[in-house]
Amino acid sequence: MVVFVFANGDMESYEWLKPLLGAATAVLAANGGTNHLFRLERRPDVVVGDMDSLREEVRGWLAETDVSLITHPIAKDETDLELALLYAVAHYDAPIWVVGGFGGRLDQTLANILLLAHPQLLGRPIQFVTEHERAWLVAGKTRIDGEIGDTVSLIPLGGAVQVAQTSGLRWPLQDEVLAFGPARGVSNVLTAVTATVTLHSGTLLCIHTRQAWRR
Repeated sequence: MVVFVFANGDMESYEWLKPLLGAATAVLAANGGTNHLFRLERRPDVVVGDMDSLREEVRGWLAETDVSLITHPIAKDETDLELALLYAVAHYDAPIWVVGGFGGRLDQTLANILLLAHPQLLGRPIQFVTEHERAWLVAGKTRIDGEIGDTVSLIPLGGAVQVAQTSGLRWPLQDEVLAFGPARGVSNVLTAVTATVTLHSGTLLCIHTRQAWRR
């Protein structure tokens, strides 16, 4: 079971989401992420944010039910997605999938992905999910399940990363350092249906792109 948090980024398609939402523990929206749910005809359980990005027809749609609205001022230190994720980890134990987290303004996209390193979110099972990719933070060990030929990129965040070992990747790493800045960890490839990455120290952003999605 998964908690979905909808942000207001780009989405190429909604069809892939429909079967997943049916099994969701809860569905939350960060402000304008509600617009995506309106198109999906799936009312959120909770909407968090300053509500400045809701279209008028979406406001009316929400008013038809008792959706919980957690309203914040427009002038604030946090983004709406940040507030929604903090709400999610405070109220649910299930893994969290963020959809609509990419696209649009570059500053917002970068800020969104860096929320994975937020002190109150670090260590929680949070993934950014698109129709094509999944991205999550690795601090310790992770497992990647997919198909042979899938792409896996390992990108250091905040400094150098000491990799203990990897398995199931075409270009293995064994007691090596991935420096912050160089793109050495980009575009590795699964050679098994399950790969693992184990770190001695540091934090990686792991991005998994399925081969089938690229066809």
